[in-house]
Amino acid sequence: MTHSKFLTPDEVAERYQGGLSVGTLRNWRAMRIGPSFVKVGKAVLYPVEELDAWDEKNKVQCRASKRLTEQHGDHA
Repeated sequence: MTHSKFLTPDEVAERYQGGLSVGTLRNWRAMRIGPSFVKVGKAVLYPVEELDAWDEKNKVQCRASKRLTEQHGDHA
C-alpha cells in the first residue's frame, strides 16, 4: 500500500492561492462536491493524489490561436 500525503483544509486553500476558501471546502463537503477527502474523527484531510486528479479533471484545454485562424479560413 502506498503512503499518501494529506493536506488540511487550510493547506488546500493555500495550494489554490486563495481561489478556494476553507468555507467553500466546508460547503462542498456538506454537498458532497469538490475534491475527495478523508475524515478521521473530527479531522478532515485531503489526499494530495486526489487533489492532483481533481486538478486534471477540471483542467481547461485551450486551442492555439493558429488553429482558430485556420478554422476561420475554412469558413470563408
